[in-house]
Amino acid sequence: MRGPHNLWRLIRTGATFERAGAMKVALEAMDAPRSVRIVARIIGWPVQWLGLRGDPSQPPVLRAITALGPAYIKFGQLMSTRPDVVGPELANELRVLQDRLPPFDTAIAKAEIEKELGVDIDTVFADFSEPVAAASLAQVHKATLCKDGSQVAVKVLRPGIERAFMRDVDAFYLAAGIIEFIAPFSRRLRPRAVIEHFATVVRGELDLRMEAAAADEFRDNTKNDPGFYVPAVVWECSARRVMTAEWVDGISLGDVQAVLATGQDPDEFATRILQTFLRHALRDGYFHADMHQGNLKRGPNGDLIALDFGIMGRIDTYTRRVYAEILYGFLNRDYRRVAEVHFEAGYVPADQDVEAFAQALRSVGEPIFDYTASQVSMGRLFAHLFEVTERFGMQTRTELILLQRTMVVVEGVARTFSENVNMWETARPVIETYIRDNIGPKAMARDLGATLRVLSRFGPRLPDLAEAALLKANATPAPEDPPKPGLYWGLAGAAFGVVVGILLAH
Repeated sequence: MRGPHNLWRLIRTGATFERAGAMKVALEAMDAPRSVRIVARIIGWPVQWLGLRGDPSQPPVLRAITALGPAYIKFGQLMSTRPDVVGPELANELRVLQDRLPPFDTAIAKAEIEKELGVDIDTVFADFSEPVAAASLAQVHKATLCKDGSQVAVKVLRPGIERAFMRDVDAFYLAAGIIEFIAPFSRRLRPRAVIEHFATVVRGELDLRMEAAAADEFRDNTKNDPGFYVPAVVWECSARRVMTAEWVDGISLGDVQAVLATGQDPDEFATRILQTFLRHALRDGYFHADMHQGNLKRGPNGDLIALDFGIMGRIDTYTRRVYAEILYGFLNRDYRRVAEVHFEAGYVPADQDVEAFAQALRSVGEPIFDYTASQVSMGRLFAHLFEVTERFGMQTRTELILLQRTMVVVEGVARTFSENVNMWETARPVIETYIRDNIGPKAMARDLGATLRVLSRFGPRLPDLAEAALLKANATPAPEDPPKPGLYWGLAGAAFGVVVGILLAH
């Protein structure tokens, strides 16, 4: 599909950005080289009259993005998590991007539900409201279940949204290829990988069964967390284009004064928001990656309630340990250890100077200590961090960028309740608990047990594997490189591990 029609879409996009006055702003925010700016002007300026007008009351970039439609709005939201790509100031502006569009007709929503669920809607829902929220992908209705009278939130995808999104995403791929061609420096940021990540996120959000599964997994992980709540999914009323979940009352965290009017302790609430997010990221490796005020509520009992699970972050066990060690090193101002962890994990090329990298990390870390959150600009902090990693050849890691950016967003939410919160001191007990439980003798014993259990499953195959390895080693030994005794000791050790693993398994 990456043909002339996609080129036309790019021309229309450039024309809209030029007409809205956003082209210059966006290119400056990304510190684009002169060649890119010239190409952008060639594409956009002569045909700016073809661009969409948008809402003149909005800032230029937001005006252009919202005018171009749902895919661009969603892409703008994703780019708010990538200050390394768009710059910290524009990322912050995109974070408040209004993800609201005019709702579609309720009759269409009902027809879509009946088609997806294969039932008469009146046999499932006793009542069904007009839209209570409408976003780029879907809209939400409040309803009552016939079976037990419980209130639920019913999310329905916009008609034809899948085709419209994929058409624009295809054009994004073409744009990424052009950017990489005319601006080789951008390859470190992996534009095509950014689009691939975006397409993956969108595909997940366009299948509401995936969002329902994400919500269910998140609820299962956090069911024992005090002061935190995730609504239950109603699976029998959910399908590919429809998702039904428990309705939860509460006050949006965007209405700070209403939350505080309940008597909520602002310092405790701010601390809970920060520690809850970090606990999910480190303990579970699965976190809500869109924790802005609109997706959070304070429940009547004081619980922090999470909503909208279309964008979730996941990091594997090894990466969590690496990230925890990095944070722990920063907390203890042990910049040499932080640098070593980067090298050990392969984040920084081995030919770089570890001492120089540690010194650069000190320049990032020292300004953030002994200050309250109100005295530290996290945007400038991460801008500096990205400059350091680029200087030392560190490749962009999408999962860590998403985690770091979400930390900034969560801190921003917490700061609306208490300006006195210190991000690092609030994070310390969560990080120390994770370090104690996952890095040290206890963790080593647990890892060894898991390794032995894996080996035990290969017990029946061990003789064949050993024979194959021995035959290969002895097939054509070079005179100057005879078979090493270590091979036999390694096989013997593996055999011993299998025996121990079998004993442990039984």
